[in-house]
Amino acid sequence: MTTFDPTAFLPDDLLARIRERAPIHDRDNTFPQDDLDELRDAGYLSILVPTERGGAGLGLVEAAILQQRLATAAPATALAINMHLVWTGVAKVFSDRGVTGLEFVQDGAVAGEVFAFGISEGGNDLVLFGSDTDAVPTADGGYSFTGTKIFTSLAPVWTRLGLHGLDTTSADAPKLVFAFVERTDAVATGDDWDTLGMRGTQSRTTRVNGAVADAAHVVRRIDPGPNPDPIVFGIFSVFEILLASVYTGIARRALDLAVETAQKRRSKKTGAAYSQDPDIRWRIADMGLAYDALPPQIAALAREVDERVDNGARWFTLLSGVKHRAITMSKHVVDQAMLVAGGGSYFSSNELSRLYRDVLAGAFHPSDPESAHATAASAWLGPLDA
Repeated sequence: MTTFDPTAFLPDDLLARIRERAPIHDRDNTFPQDDLDELRDAGYLSILVPTERGGAGLGLVEAAILQQRLATAAPATALAINMHLVWTGVAKVFSDRGVTGLEFVQDGAVAGEVFAFGISEGGNDLVLFGSDTDAVPTADGGYSFTGTKIFTSLAPVWTRLGLHGLDTTSADAPKLVFAFVERTDAVATGDDWDTLGMRGTQSRTTRVNGAVADAAHVVRRIDPGPNPDPIVFGIFSVFEILLASVYTGIARRALDLAVETAQKRRSKKTGAAYSQDPDIRWRIADMGLAYDALPPQIAALAREVDERVDNGARWFTLLSGVKHRAITMSKHVVDQAMLVAGGGSYFSSNELSRLYRDVLAGAFHPSDPESAHATAASAWLGPLDA
C-alpha cells in the first residue's frame, strides 16, 4: 500500500506563495486570482476527475487531506476551491456508482473551467430539499432559472454555476431541478462581500433572471424533501467532508503557530521558555487532543464514500456530525492558540487574528448546529411525535 504524498499536488513552494498572499487578500477584500491560476496550472481543479478523463484520479480521502493542507496556508482560498471540488466530487460519486449526467463537469474541470455552488438561499432552511428559485421548463428540454442565491463562492471567476430551483408548472410538479448555467447577462453578481472573515472567497450574492440551462446540463429532477437520489447524497457527503477538512486545516495551522510561539517566547519572571510553563503545556495538550480526533474521522468517512459503503439513513448523522465536530474543535483550538500567543495575536496583522475571524464562518455552513443536533436526536431517539 503506497502512502499518499500531498506535496505532489501542493508543493511546499506553492503553499508558501499562497500563504504569503493570504493576508493581502484578507486586508484588501479581493479574490485570490493568483492562487486559482497556480492551482489550475498544477491540475488541482481536476484532482477528483478519473484518470481516463484526464484528471488525477484521486479519491475523496486524498482530496480531504489536500484541502486540510491548503487551508493551513489560506483558509479562504481553500474554502473557495471547496465549492468547485464539491461538484467534481459529486461527479465522482455519480461515476463511481454508474450514474451518468455529470461527465461534462469532469471534462470541464480538466479543461480549466471553474464550477460554483449556487444552492444557498436567504431564509431557505430546507437547503437541498427545497428552493425559492423558480425553475421553468423551456421548449427544448432545458430550464430557465429566476431567483437569488447567497454565499456564492468563486463569484468573480466561475464559468458554470450549479444550482437548483423548483418547477411548479410541469404536469408532475413540484420537482426540484438541479442544473448548470453559464455566465451570461441573465446572471448578476453583486458586490456585497464585505465580511468579518473568509474574505478571499468573495462569496457574493448571485441573482439569476431567466438564466437558461440547456437540456444537456439539466442533471436531475427529483421530488422536494428528503430524497435518496444520488444528487442529494453526492452533494451532502462531499460538501460536509470537504468543509470539515478546511476547518480542520485551520485548527492545524493554529496549533502549529501556538507551538511555535510557546517555543520562542520566554517568561520575564522565570527566564524559561513558555513551552516549559505548565499552564501553557496543558493548553497546547488540550488543543492537540481536540485536533487529533478529526483527521481520522474525516478519512474514515471519506473512505466509506469512496468505497460505496451503504450506511443508509445513518449517513446524514455521520456527515453532519463530522462537520459539526470539525467546526467546534477548530474554533476551540483557535481560541486556545490566541491565549497561548498573548496580546500580540489581537492585532489584525497577526495570522492568528485572521484565523480567528475565518473560523467563525464555519457555524453558518450547512449543517448548522441546530440541524446537526436535530438529525442526531432523530437517529438516537426516533422522530418527534406528530
